[in-house]
Amino acid sequence: MEFEKLQQFLKEEEAVRITALREEEEQKSQMMKEKIEKMTEEISSLSEQIRAIEQELGAEDVSFLQSYKDTQNRAQCTLGDPEKVSGVLIDVAKHLGNLKYRVWEKMLGTVQYTPVTLDPNTAHPKLSLSEDLTSVRYSRERQQVPDNPERFDWWCWVLGSEGFSSGRHCWDVEVGGGDCEVGVVKESFSRKGDVDPSSAEGVWGIEQNRSGKYTALTSPPTVLTVKRKLQRVRVQLDWDRGEVSFFDPSDNTPLYTFKHSFTERLFPFFGPSPHRMQICPLKVSVSEK
Repeated sequence: MEFEKLQQFLKEEEAVRITALREEEEQKSQMMKEKIEKMTEEISSLSEQIRAIEQELGAEDVSFLQSYKDTQNRAQCTLGDPEKVSGVLIDVAKHLGNLKYRVWEKMLGTVQYTPVTLDPNTAHPKLSLSEDLTSVRYSRERQQVPDNPERFDWWCWVLGSEGFSSGRHCWDVEVGGGDCEVGVVKESFSRKGDVDPSSAEGVWGIEQNRSGKYTALTSPPTVLTVKRKLQRVRVQLDWDRGEVSFFDPSDNTPLYTFKHSFTERLFPFFGPSPHRMQICPLKVSVSEK
């Protein structure tokens, strides 16, 4: 389906550009047609004058002399050389210059890039993921999925598809409200059984509990000071410096920062409420050097 959307975009873009080319061709063909018609009329008028003068020159001497001045005036040619018309050729550069790049640049407006995509093989059976793997919601119905080692069977969590073992990474999440958790977890964190994230090692995250309070997943939980209900949460991981920070992206207000010396890969985790949790897309730009 995703490939079909891209193919459809290219077909439509091709049709638009071919239509523009044909319109320019018709416009310039019409302009040249009008120029040719005007020149044809002038040639026809001049030919008639030549025939009339030839007839008068063949007349009797007296008749010719009587109409000499009129004949002389008519013989004065007032037509100049044909005007050279510029811009009549198809503007090839406009239609073909950097064609693939321009189409690709325009295509950026139809596609989205999210810094994190979800791994359905890790999703708890009661989680439902979107087809593009960028959003998740809690479902009361348990889905029929394999009980593979990577899948959570107690905590209603799903992991990001890519783990990080170096560098800085950042992503925004629409939390939607309600009981939800978001953060990062080490790769070796147990996916099976009832493990309390607040007391477990290898979990760095925040949650909104059922009473509406925001806490950091520490032991004991640390209550966060939040000015207003969070619509989005920004997660910022600096693996090399050993920091996981959380912000309110509406004004970049810091919420909480964990400090730890990481020794293994970390994966983003998402624990949604019945409301949808959405990973926010980034705006992609093209720079020319």
